[in-house]
Amino acid sequence: MLKKSNYRLMPLAAAAALLITGCVFESDSKRDDSQAGAQPQTTPAPAPKPQPPDLSLEVNLAQRQVHVHKAGQVIASHPVAVGSAEWPTPTGEWTIGQVIFNPRWTPPKDESWAKDEKVAEPGAPDNPLGKVQLVYSPPNSIHGTNEPSSLGKAVSHGSIRVSNEAGVELAKMVMQAGGAGKDDAWVQNALANKTERQEVVIPNPVTIRVVSGK
Repeated sequence: MLKKSNYRLMPLAAAAALLITGCVFESDSKRDDSQAGAQPQTTPAPAPKPQPPDLSLEVNLAQRQVHVHKAGQVIASHPVAVGSAEWPTPTGEWTIGQVIFNPRWTPPKDESWAKDEKVAEPGAPDNPLGKVQLVYSPPNSIHGTNEPSSLGKAVSHGSIRVSNEAGVELAKMVMQAGGAGKDDAWVQNALANKTERQEVVIPNPVTIRVVSGK
């Protein structure tokens, strides 16, 4: 009888010994390991906003000039054509967030002066946007022109015209300052394929101010 009683009590004694020595069951061990390995959740810090480009454009309507500013200095100026008295160029401040090489011109639907006009495809000789367009406040933009004799005059329908050569130079400056990553070789290739519209997004848009001037 004694041997039988001892045989039954042995598992209880062993369990008590495990508890006394600090051992735990496997399920408890897994739970403790999980809790020990848990890390407090943290919210990632927002990415810092990029600094505005150290380049800006200012269009002086009275002077009929566009001035390129960098580091507080005027580094280039070009003659422009601006809006007429009937369709003046709006003044204000915007950003250039898009450059289009070989733009397509679509006549504005709600303008009386354009009711008989037709779409001009990229590279077409009669395309009034010329070779390049810098978009800041659609439909107003800075763009090249197929009428270079209009430069220096108030004859447009609100947009700002520059020579095609000046427009390309402005576009290259804006793309470089705005982080678009398009080099001279890319620009030359785009211009060589004049019937193919090429749209470039400016990741860090460049400021443009249009002032009445004096």
